[in-house]
Amino acid sequence: MAAHRKPRQRSAGGTRARTAATIAIAGAASATGVDGIGHAEPQLAPGQVKAKVDKLYQEAEVATEKYNGAKEKAEAAEQRLESLQDEAARKEERLNSARDALGSFAAAQYRSGGLDPALQLALSEDPDRYLEGATFAERAGHRQSTAVARVRRQLREIEQLRGAARVELTSLQSRQAELKRHKKTITGKLDAARRLLSRLTAEERARLAEGDGTDRASRASTAGRDSLQAAGSAIAAAPNSRAAAAVSYAYQKLGSPYVWGATGPDSFDCSGLIQAAYRSAGVSLPRTTYAQIDAGRRISRSELLPGDLVFFYSGISHVGIYVGNGRMIHAPNPSAPVRLAPIDEMPFSGATRVV
Repeated sequence: MAAHRKPRQRSAGGTRARTAATIAIAGAASATGVDGIGHAEPQLAPGQVKAKVDKLYQEAEVATEKYNGAKEKAEAAEQRLESLQDEAARKEERLNSARDALGSFAAAQYRSGGLDPALQLALSEDPDRYLEGATFAERAGHRQSTAVARVRRQLREIEQLRGAARVELTSLQSRQAELKRHKKTITGKLDAARRLLSRLTAEERARLAEGDGTDRASRASTAGRDSLQAAGSAIAAAPNSRAAAAVSYAYQKLGSPYVWGATGPDSFDCSGLIQAAYRSAGVSLPRTTYAQIDAGRRISRSELLPGDLVFFYSGISHVGIYVGNGRMIHAPNPSAPVRLAPIDEMPFSGATRVV
């Protein structure tokens, strides 16, 4: 058995002194840096901020396209689930009607007493009438057997439908969880970008939003008559009427805000703008960049014509619509609206002509 020892008496003043010192050290650590290392957060130059923000936006766009894909699949799973549930409900109504008919037949059989047919014939006062009734009963018995088989088949079909509905429900729940994960990633990246941009002055943020001189010149050309001439030239050079209509739509949406997950008519993300542009031309395109690149014929960069889709980054995470002269219209990111830009401003990964 352990010996009982009398605890040592501590000085109240000494304890208070040590506590105060600990609090002071902790406060200093939290004020100067992590783990008590005193250093100020480095001041980034505007160019460094832009590089970090651009990377965050690109990562957010990757997550946005995954979100869009998961949303599309979730909506499809929800539609299939509703269809299965509707079909099961219709079959259950027919099953209930068949069961009611069987119940009525069974009740009538019970009331007849179920006597042996030979005895019923012997006791019958009108044998001819009895024989007619026996023939009817035989036919009725066959109908009863058929009705029972039908009920059993309907039960199996309903159980199969319920099983398929359970599978779709599981798929839907999985897609919904995936949506939440992607949304969390997107909002985290965008919040980090906003925090970085908030460290710049209003003037510095405005300069970053404007981009370089080439981009400013491209956007300036969209004003007044120049805008109409540029749009007219692009539409005239489009390979077909659908491409021309999509280019016209894109020009009309210049200046619209970027909103992730949006497909118009007032705001867009990058693939949402492309989908909306071709939808206006009567063409249904997939929702995501990595599906849109396969929605037509792949072409080389040297073959580009207005209306072609141009894709960027190794993960095919960004898309714009080509309008000629090395430029595209695209929805860049939350810091910039739908605008004209050179296709050289991002790593080019491929192009598709919608057919």
